[in-house]
Amino acid sequence: MKASVSSWFILIILSVVWGSSFILMKRGMEAFSSGEVAGLRIGIAFLFLAPLYFKKQNINFKKNWKGLALMGVLVNLLPAFLFTKAETQISSSLTGMLNALTPLFTIVVSFFWFKTKFKSIQVTGIISGLFGAMLLLFFNEGGDATTNVMFSLLVVLATVFYALSINGIKHYLSGMNSVSATLGAFTITGPIALVYLFTQTDFVNDLKTNSVALKSFGYICLLAVVGTALSVIIYNTLIKDAGTLFASTCTYLIPVVAVVWGLLDGETVNFIQMAGVLVIILSVYLINRR
Repeated sequence: MKASVSSWFILIILSVVWGSSFILMKRGMEAFSSGEVAGLRIGIAFLFLAPLYFKKQNINFKKNWKGLALMGVLVNLLPAFLFTKAETQISSSLTGMLNALTPLFTIVVSFFWFKTKFKSIQVTGIISGLFGAMLLLFFNEGGDATTNVMFSLLVVLATVFYALSINGIKHYLSGMNSVSATLGAFTITGPIALVYLFTQTDFVNDLKTNSVALKSFGYICLLAVVGTALSVIIYNTLIKDAGTLFASTCTYLIPVVAVVWGLLDGETVNFIQMAGVLVIILSVYLINRR
């Protein structure tokens, strides 16, 4: 499946939006816990999309429940909690960089799930991307092996979930439009997130008592509306129009944006990590080369 100019444009926009999400999570956690930020992200996105229910969206839950569950749980709910938890111990830029593992797992899942065949040049690109990601994973700001491997692995687990959902969306939801699919997925996860917020966290008290709570809440709203609700709709469109492998390469460009935001926020990125990012960008070319 050949990617069009519009697909490349969408890819770049999504990369900027999602690459910025890691610094927004960091800003949100200045006033709220990691779980509160994740729950608010999903809950606010669900409430933002709620008015669309009145526009007669064609959502057949009985027929499409597998795809909607995959999309809701593996794209939205679980990664939201994994990313914020990881950022309690590792930098926002490193979290964003580790997203580069998604295309590798996408190709592995596609191979075992759908017996998909790939050209050798694409496999070379995936391997190159993995090598670049490993440079990021094992070298912290000081150039030593990371002391936060367990928290980095939370991000890796999130990329596995992304890979499963990318293939699942293409397989199970190809007949649904992007708005209906996104709305259906948040119908499953939104209430779960809201129940969690009101029963398992103290975010209402934090909102009232923390001096920077309103500012952090604003960042979370931006993350939820633009970085979650709207971007998921666009991402579903990209998967259907350009294919799973091309859509997954969005995560190769995300590290560049994450690094820029990290540097602007005072985070340190060493030479080895920059080399890893360059290797990842090269892999994008190899994967999409015809």
